[in-house]
Amino acid sequence: MSLQCIILAGGLGTRMRPLTDKMPKALVPVMGTPFADWQLRRLAHQGVERVVYSIGHHGAMLREFVGDGSRYGLAVDWVDEGPRLLGTGGALRRALDVGALEEAFFVLYGDSYLPTDLRRVERAWCDSGLPALMTILRNQDRWDRSNAVYADGRVLLYDKSRPPQWRSRMHWIDYGLSVLTQPVIANAVAPEAVFDLADLMRQLSINGLLAGLEVTERFYEVGSPEGVRDLENYLSA
Repeated sequence: MSLQCIILAGGLGTRMRPLTDKMPKALVPVMGTPFADWQLRRLAHQGVERVVYSIGHHGAMLREFVGDGSRYGLAVDWVDEGPRLLGTGGALRRALDVGALEEAFFVLYGDSYLPTDLRRVERAWCDSGLPALMTILRNQDRWDRSNAVYADGRVLLYDKSRPPQWRSRMHWIDYGLSVLTQPVIANAVAPEAVFDLADLMRQLSINGLLAGLEVTERFYEVGSPEGVRDLENYLSA
């Protein structure tokens, strides 16, 4: 796998309180094992070799647990947002400014477990010729409200506010894995700005710069008690 993967793991994990008052969401137990262990083993199995963790809330605990990633066969680097959380887009800009990002990279959330083929995602991004790609799932409002319009390898609109004129075509949802490039971050996010990655992806879709890849496997997450239960059911099946 040629692309590195940056894992955004700085959030507060409010839906998992009181557990996340004492630990980062990435360390929430799943079948008795911290979630980060499951996620990193999955990435290594998929061929990822280089990971950057963007950390904030209780980040030192996660760093102590994962270390340099060698026990997973990974090279793990760390970027700390500090006490002022910058949001998902701001965290990527911080990582860019400290030299942690390569020219192109996967973006994954620290609470996501995605049973999809990362090599296929990388190939789709390379073939698209575009600076960014979003994986999407045909959702039909099953897991959450659908927020994307997709056709012919492009995300025509990604907008979590769901504009009324587009809702009848919003059958897809952001799957939680993207490919981005350095210029996309540098041109859209100011240094040290608080910025949401969803706003950047929306603008890329409007500008015709967001490739799309439809996946069929549902996503799993540990951002809520229900999500943990569904993931445990999947892993124990």
